[in-house]
Amino acid sequence: MKTLLVYSSKTGNTKKVAEEIIKVLPQGSEIYPVEEAPEPSQYDNVVIGYWINRGTADDKTLKYIERIEGKKVGFFCTLGAYPDSEHALNCIKNGYELLGINNEVLTSFICQGKIDPALTERFKELPPDHPHAMTPERKKRHEIASKHPDADDFRNAQEAFKSIF
Repeated sequence: MKTLLVYSSKTGNTKKVAEEIIKVLPQGSEIYPVEEAPEPSQYDNVVIGYWINRGTADDKTLKYIERIEGKKVGFFCTLGAYPDSEHALNCIKNGYELLGINNEVLTSFICQGKIDPALTERFKELPPDHPHAMTPERKKRHEIASKHPDADDFRNAQEAFKSIF
């Protein structure tokens, strides 16, 4: 059985997690950035990793997901929010909805990751009454996110994927 791991990474977070997950997938599994990924039809199993953009997969991943059909899949994602937040839980739900239409979703994983510094700077420029303005709480979350993904995140990601295929 052939397994493919495809990832999209804007700041390097998702790539790092992908590089850890591939270590526990069956021998001979292949890993590609989404821009270079082969047709998923050539594989029995597909693992897809992406960064969260407005509550769902980034645009490149959304286009690739449209091509995945009739596969056993797992997915993982990274985001700046806390992984146990309502936002993160909604992102996981969205992942199941995206991939579960034409596939059997076997597992998922989400972890916090560094936030794009340009986005942090944009938040600092917003007026205080804006919903994304840089508040002390948001600043703290950005600082915590800057330390992720970490060794625990990598270990948890591996655990989520090591025995599904």
